[in-house]
Amino acid sequence: MKKIVFGIGLLLSIVWVNAAPPVIIDITRYGAVGDGKTLNTTAIQKAIDDCHRQGGGKVVFPAGIWLSGTVVLKDQITLQFNKDARLLGSTNINDYQNVDPFTDGLGIDVGWALLVAVDVKNIGIEGEGAIDGQGAKLKEEQIKSDTRPESERWGRRPFLVRIVRCENVTVKGITLNYAAAWTSHYFQSKQVLIENVKIVSHGVAHNDGIDIDGCQDVHIKNCDIISGDDALCFKTTSSMMACRNIVVSGMRLKSNQGAIKMGTESMAPFENITISDCYIYDTKNGGIKLLTVDGAHLRNVQITNINMVNVRTPMLIRLGSRLSVFRKGKDTQQPTGTLENVTIKNVKAQAAADAQLKPPSGILITGVPGHYITNVTLENIDINLAGGGTAENSRQQVPEAVDKYPEVKTFGPLVPAYGVWARHVKGLKLANITLHLDSNDRRPAFICEDGKDLTITGWKIPETVDAPSVIRLENVENAHINKMDVKGNATVFVQAEGNSKGILMKKNKTPGIKKLLESNAH
Repeated sequence: MKKIVFGIGLLLSIVWVNAAPPVIIDITRYGAVGDGKTLNTTAIQKAIDDCHRQGGGKVVFPAGIWLSGTVVLKDQITLQFNKDARLLGSTNINDYQNVDPFTDGLGIDVGWALLVAVDVKNIGIEGEGAIDGQGAKLKEEQIKSDTRPESERWGRRPFLVRIVRCENVTVKGITLNYAAAWTSHYFQSKQVLIENVKIVSHGVAHNDGIDIDGCQDVHIKNCDIISGDDALCFKTTSSMMACRNIVVSGMRLKSNQGAIKMGTESMAPFENITISDCYIYDTKNGGIKLLTVDGAHLRNVQITNINMVNVRTPMLIRLGSRLSVFRKGKDTQQPTGTLENVTIKNVKAQAAADAQLKPPSGILITGVPGHYITNVTLENIDINLAGGGTAENSRQQVPEAVDKYPEVKTFGPLVPAYGVWARHVKGLKLANITLHLDSNDRRPAFICEDGKDLTITGWKIPETVDAPSVIRLENVENAHINKMDVKGNATVFVQAEGNSKGILMKKNKTPGIKKLLESNAH
């Protein structure tokens, strides 16, 4: 036994002694010039290729401004950006390649990038430096020769970072600035760590911050994102690989669109995803948006401990039937998907008064006819809203928009409830919801249209004056309404209409309500 152990130890010792140290290559060895004017694409690519041939290691960007077009990472390569190093994207659109083309959710051909890795393993982008895409300047140069409408030509502009079908990816400490399109796109990759990344990317359209597209085993933590478009966005532009086993924590997010979003493109599932401890501020088109509209199954998602300040429309949850296909020739149209088993807990939101919906509303949850959103739980939610809704507003008809692009404004110009509006839902649980109003709102705090098996419990509803009802149920079967604390006055606590039945109420505090239940059910 001792002899065997000694043999193994000696073998390990020999392997350790003989293992070559990782290669470290400075890009200046290959002629790169950090003056911000010399195009270094060839020199940087030679450094990467040579490092790869030697078995891998680090390619170092020293302090300086390194102008470049598309460079392609190889196996076992980490790009190391030292302090005061800045990789600057060329403003000549012809300096970029599209290694893996696809079509985005708006039907535009996209995929060009500054840094790209395709079908490789063990790669990284790290350091205290920055990558700057010069997006606005590139667009300015592009439109001199590209006369197409902006809605068509934007797709030709490069992403800042694209990681395609890679394994064991680390992006850590780096700053990503001013992409010409999406800032960072991770497609069908596994074992991805994104940590302490700072993104400031706005100035042109479609400046998403981080796009996770059909990736698995992903950990994203402690990133700070200011983005012109969605800040943290989960997509599945292909039906072949789900977004699965993803953990997100400690994010700071500001966006001109959505802060946390799933499903603008949604063909493969979104499942086993947890997001926690995030701060969202000054966001113009939704704090949390969970969407599946192209056939994906969105399930087993947990979002907890979220604080929102000055956010238009804190939540949108949408199951739809747009049914788009994004990778032509590789995918076919799918049937309507599912949205189930979602829990959102411990959210505090100050909703912006200037919102897409006027007057504003807090939470929208809607499926489509024949397809229920199932088993969604919202618990410990505290929302401050502007108020201002009228009795006439409370009867607003909301379009089904079955096959439309999934945005809050799709359901505008307003919805008939100020707190939570739900449609085509089953097993919805709304527990411990606290609502605050800056002015009187005569719309109901909660409306459900076409629902089954609802649990509404532990709400704190603010004082309002002359509301027709606090809750309205239209074609709802089985609703348990318990422990509601209702301030102010209203004509009716619960207005039941259509084919509503099975409404049970107990332990509700409604001192200013004239009538607890009024049923116009058929």
